[in-house]
Amino acid sequence: MHIDLNADMGESFGSWVKGNDEALLDLISSANIACGFHAGDPDVMAKTIKLAKKRGVGIGAHPGFDDLVGFGRRRLNIPIDTIQNQIRYQIGAIKAMAKAEGTTITHVKLHGALSNMCSENYELAKACFEAVISVASEVPIMALVKTKQQEAVEKLKAKWVGEIFADRSYNDDATLVDRSFPGAIISDPITAGARVANMVSRGAIITKTGKEIKTKIDTICLHGDTPEAVKIARAIKDALEKSGINIKSF
Repeated sequence: MHIDLNADMGESFGSWVKGNDEALLDLISSANIACGFHAGDPDVMAKTIKLAKKRGVGIGAHPGFDDLVGFGRRRLNIPIDTIQNQIRYQIGAIKAMAKAEGTTITHVKLHGALSNMCSENYELAKACFEAVISVASEVPIMALVKTKQQEAVEKLKAKWVGEIFADRSYNDDATLVDRSFPGAIISDPITAGARVANMVSRGAIITKTGKEIKTKIDTICLHGDTPEAVKIARAIKDALEKSGINIKSF
């Protein structure tokens, strides 16, 4: 049995450095690279793509709100057409940078607040994924399982892979616990590793209350901007391998 392990990265900007991308790239199988709106810049994008290609790690577009100050984690009230065009713009940027490095993107995953909003709002998820399909129908969409995202990709008959989070707690409706609440972020590597291995083995999301939500799981995400990201990635890899599960891109 195998599972994909993905991480958000390429989130540095100019001289400001965020995350330890090089160390993470040695442990994961897919990278979600910021497209310059919520984080990243052309130089960072090019560098991250080059590093991922060298290691055989999948290169994903990670579009979010045009909100550099808020790191794409603020819920913005923006017209749907504008959101769709921002998604197309960001995917186009990553595709161009990947082509310049002699490679292609492998998937698309929404970032931050935009992703969370799409988990709750079917019409928004549908609109965002239609925008993705309009410029990158050849690659799968990473969709949060058991949310409106999954409902939208299935009704659109889009290519998709089901995603769960390694370092975030879940509500009983399969949405993520808001970051403002205690326990929303799982920062202990041992806890995160054991939890992920348990969820993959059981084929289920395990919520904050202990409820099991049966689901397909194709890929596991951890956030590259947390201080414990590399330790969490190592703990997840170790826990999965002990359970007979190897990390491999989807």
